[in-house]
Amino acid sequence: MHEKLVLKGTTTIGIVCRDGVILASDTRVTMGYFVAHKKGKKIYQIDDHMAMTISGVVADAQRTVDILRANAHLYKLEIGRPMPISSGARLIANLLFSSRLAPLITQALIGGVDTSGPHVFSIDPFGSLTEEKCVATGSGSPIAYGVLEDKYKKDSTIQDMMSIVVRAVDSAMKRDIASGDSFDIVIINEKGLRKLDEKEKKGILANS
Repeated sequence: MHEKLVLKGTTTIGIVCRDGVILASDTRVTMGYFVAHKKGKKIYQIDDHMAMTISGVVADAQRTVDILRANAHLYKLEIGRPMPISSGARLIANLLFSSRLAPLITQALIGGVDTSGPHVFSIDPFGSLTEEKCVATGSGSPIAYGVLEDKYKKDSTIQDMMSIVVRAVDSAMKRDIASGDSFDIVIINEKGLRKLDEKEKKGILANS
């Protein structure tokens, strides 16, 4: 059972900054040693203020995304305000915990900005939930942590941390066989959610 739950691919990163959140991932999708896709999507928008990264079994991960997205929209309709980031994270944690006997094999980072500020939560396949300031998941995470642990500073701005996040995911892509091809970066602040385009990513990578 435990051997099957080892997440063998992906690098995803979540960073809390003074003015928002940065989420990053590579785009390589693997099946063992086979590269199934070079441009896989691993960061999903949940609402204008919240996003989720995925790693693990793609079908299981996409199901958790669909459930969170539907519940976030229902919450906004019924309550009249966006779902708090902690509520979204707790929802997915409860879903994974309740499925632990036939587990959804996915690890997620849920990040965003609500009325209490920027937040990133890490959730493992059994539903364990922790709030983090600087976190990486997947097979490339040990390499990413080598950069993040050295360079991350609390209360930094998104602008300050962007090059460090890019350097971390790029290092993982170069040294982890299951991470690679390209990467995606999403920033979330009080203005909403924005995905960096290719020109922006290349510019940051060239200067990092």
